[in-house]
Amino acid sequence: MTSAAAIPSHWQSGNIRRFAQMKTGHTPSRSVPEYWESAEIPWFTLADVWQLRDGRQTYLGETENKINELGLANSAAELLPAGTVVLSRTASVGFSGIMPRPMATSQDFWNWVCGPTLLPEYLNYQFKSMAAEFKSLNMGSTHQTIYQKDAAALQIVVPPLDEQRAIADYLDRETARVDTLIEEQQRLIEMLRERRAAVISSALAPTNSWVRRRVKHIGETSLGKMLDAGRSVRAGERPRPYVRAADIRADGSVNLLSLNEMPFSDAEMEMFDLRAGDVLLIEGGATVGRPGFMFESAPGIAFQKTVNRLRVGPQTNARFVYWSMLRLYESAYYVNHYGSVSFVHLTGEKLREIELHLPPFQEQRAIAAYLDEETTKIDTLVAETVQFIELSKERRAALITAAVTGQIDVREMA
Repeated sequence: MTSAAAIPSHWQSGNIRRFAQMKTGHTPSRSVPEYWESAEIPWFTLADVWQLRDGRQTYLGETENKINELGLANSAAELLPAGTVVLSRTASVGFSGIMPRPMATSQDFWNWVCGPTLLPEYLNYQFKSMAAEFKSLNMGSTHQTIYQKDAAALQIVVPPLDEQRAIADYLDRETARVDTLIEEQQRLIEMLRERRAAVISSALAPTNSWVRRRVKHIGETSLGKMLDAGRSVRAGERPRPYVRAADIRADGSVNLLSLNEMPFSDAEMEMFDLRAGDVLLIEGGATVGRPGFMFESAPGIAFQKTVNRLRVGPQTNARFVYWSMLRLYESAYYVNHYGSVSFVHLTGEKLREIELHLPPFQEQRAIAAYLDEETTKIDTLVAETVQFIELSKERRAALITAAVTGQIDVREMA
C-alpha cells in the first residue's frame, strides 16, 4: 500500500483492523442433512466467486447454496451484516465484493465488517487496488491462500468519510465508462470471429467441379510415439524434443520452443519427423480434431501420440487441407459424429475415413492463399482489439489505485 508520506496529510493510514472487524466463514457439516434443510440464509462460497472475477460486480448476488439457522448455530460461520466486504482467500485469491444483505460465507473468505470511519464501497475499491499485493502474499506457498497473519497485517489508507464517498462515486462512474468501452470491444471481437468463420465457410463451399475424397486417398496419416517418460534411455537413443497436443495453438501455429523431451532412436526420428506442409491434428480431449500447420520443417523434433500427422500427396495442397480440417473442427463435426468430445479419440482409422471436398489443384492453391490473406486481416484486427481491451483494463486499475491513494483529488472532478 502507498506509504503514509505519499498520501494527503489529512488522511489516516494503518492496520486494517483499526477500521474494520476481521471475520471468517465456515462450512457446516455436510454429513448432517438437518443443517441444509429448508435453508434460507445466503451462504457465499467459491462456487459464487465467479461473480467477482472481472471486478465489475460490487454487490454479491444470489448464492448457489444456502444454510439454515441450525447449521449456522453448529458451525463457526457467522451471519454477517449487510455492508460486509468479502475477500476471497483460497484458490481464487484476492477478489472482493460487498454483502447487500445479511449473509454467511465459507472459510474461503476473509470478511471485513466496517467500522464508523470506513465505507464498504471505499474499502472494496481499496482491495481492488491491492491485487498485486494479494498475488504476492500467496506466491511460493503450497496452497493458493492468504493466511490469517497476512490478512490481519494488511495496511490501508483512509480519507474522511465525505472523501471516501466522493471517491467511490467517482470510481463507480469512471469504471462504468471503461467497462462499457470494453464491452463494445468484446462485441467487436465476436463480430470479427463470426466474420472469419463466414469467410472460411464461404470459400470452402463446394461447387460441381469439386470432388469428394477420403483422407486416406489424399495422403498418409500417422499417430505419434507413445509417451514413456519413466523409461531409461537405451542404447541408440537420446532425448529429443517432441510436439504434443498442448503445443498446437488455437490459431493453428505449432509451438516448437521449450518442448518436452523423451528418448527417440534415429529410426524413430525418421518415422516421427515433422516437415513443412504437415497438418497436425489433436488426437483426443475437448479440442479433438483441432488442426495445426507446419510452415517449416523441424529437423530433430518429433511428435507424441496425442497428435496425428497428415502428410498429403503432391496432387493436394496441404494448406487447403488445413483450412478444410479447421472448418470441420469449428463446425462441431466431431461432436456431431462421435458424441461428447471429452471421450472421443481421433484414431488413425477415423481420420483416414474423413471425407473432404476438393477442387482442382490450382483452385485449392488460390483458395488457400485467399483464406490466408483474409483471415490474417481479421486476426490482426482481433489482436489490436484485444490489446486495446488489455490497455483499458490497465487504465481502469490505475485509475482505482490513483483515487484510493490520493494521487488524484476527485472532489475537484465532481
